[in-house]
Amino acid sequence: MAAIEFLTRVGQTCTPLRQETILLSDVLGVSALVDSLNNPVIGGATENSVLGPFYTDDAEDVELGDSIASEGKGEYMYVEGRILNTRGEPIPDAIIETWEADHHGYYDTQYVDRTRPDCRGRLHTTKDGSFGYRAVVPMAYPIPGDGPVGELLISQGRHNMRPNHLHMVVEAPGYHKLVTALYPEGCDYLRSDPVFGVKKSLVVKTEQVDNDTEARKRGFPRGGSFRLLKHDIVLLTEEQSALIREQVVSDLEELHVPTKGK
Repeated sequence: MAAIEFLTRVGQTCTPLRQETILLSDVLGVSALVDSLNNPVIGGATENSVLGPFYTDDAEDVELGDSIASEGKGEYMYVEGRILNTRGEPIPDAIIETWEADHHGYYDTQYVDRTRPDCRGRLHTTKDGSFGYRAVVPMAYPIPGDGPVGELLISQGRHNMRPNHLHMVVEAPGYHKLVTALYPEGCDYLRSDPVFGVKKSLVVKTEQVDNDTEARKRGFPRGGSFRLLKHDIVLLTEEQSALIREQVVSDLEELHVPTKGK
């Protein structure tokens, strides 16, 4: 009965902008497990990570070099790279949705006075697969602890701090949709992420750029310094993804693990 009451409270905590049920799945490791089974990778393709409960479908379009964050949301960061296939070929006009927490460790959906999306955006790659946009350095933050999921973590003696990260969803015709996140190295919580989202290949380096001219050239209004995150994303084709998923199903069946079949 206690379990039923707990799940009922989880459902009652959900709102259009807060998904406590997804959060529960995340902290139990279910989201990460299902994601790993459904999205295996080969050929150096970028690994998936959990979507998390803060995705929204109202991200605004930004042009190459524009900012996803309003001014004053944190330390400047410029994100750039290319979207490629496993042969190293560029994927033009891929759609990237990206979002992050601000310098307080809050997503825009956690502000009661939210009137428009902030620290999130949607952009397209260029002909050579390139992308670039202004953002802020994401901060580590506590996942919501004022609900039943927070109580569960406390009862298990676990902290609720997620390492700082930048979410990305990448789509392109003929390619398998990628849901991932990049985790700047150096965060104290990388080895104990409460939602099990961190993977070694997704931990990335950032570079400190102390050059006022370069900062202004990249569009940062106050100039000064900024962090530079450079990372390429590699997508699987739909065919590649289907083949590797079939292999995973076959491997599980050999281990007598129940599956839904191919």
